[in-house]
Amino acid sequence: MKIYTMEIDFNKNKDGLVPVIIQDNTTKNVLMLGYMNEEAFLKTNVENKVTFYSRSKNRLWTKGEESGNFLEVVNIKNDCDNDTLLISVTPHGPTCHKGTDTCWGENNNQNFGFLSELEGIIEDRKKKSEIAPELRAKEDASYVVSLFDAGMNKIAQKVGEEAVEVVIEAKDSNDELFLNESADLLLITTDENGCRSVAFPLISAGIFGYPKDEALRVAEESIMDFLRENGGMEVSLVLFDG
Repeated sequence: MKIYTMEIDFNKNKDGLVPVIIQDNTTKNVLMLGYMNEEAFLKTNVENKVTFYSRSKNRLWTKGEESGNFLEVVNIKNDCDNDTLLISVTPHGPTCHKGTDTCWGENNNQNFGFLSELEGIIEDRKKKSEIAPELRAKEDASYVVSLFDAGMNKIAQKVGEEAVEVVIEAKDSNDELFLNESADLLLITTDENGCRSVAFPLISAGIFGYPKDEALRVAEESIMDFLRENGGMEVSLVLFDG
């Protein structure tokens, strides 16, 4: 077990407390804010479970002592002024006493920016593909739905076509074309249920030495341009024709 030794200024505030930001170590979402005195910090260190000083109870309070929803410590950091802690944790159950993942009522899910938004759009298309064609609303027709209708072989064919284009551009010297083709190619994953949704763009730029940030920027611009041009209705699972 790691013992955290750091200089914390518990005397900066008259009550001897320092604010403690609790962050999920995996999702990086902020789960809650609490306060610690020196005794609470030492208890957290020894037990590897976050213990606060409860201002309402006027005593030490280990998160989860009644509910069982403990916060297992992964890492503790002190800020530049030595008066605020950032604790990375693995939460065992909901963090908020109201039963939500966070004290802001949010779901504790990982978010990858525009990729997560895109994943949500494609997941929605997948659900629409499960409706019998004759029962679908007219506005539900899209290229993604047609890919799900066609099945994994058709999706795999599209992945292959786009992969070839990425390889062709990779051997040439036009960086912009290469990045655009990389943005076209999306990685499709499968599980026991068959087709899932989009996972991550296959940004080959990293493999070929291109900056990841630049590749992601081009990917985002390419995807959003396509969405704008098609009124948000046509989103290809593996291909962006814009």
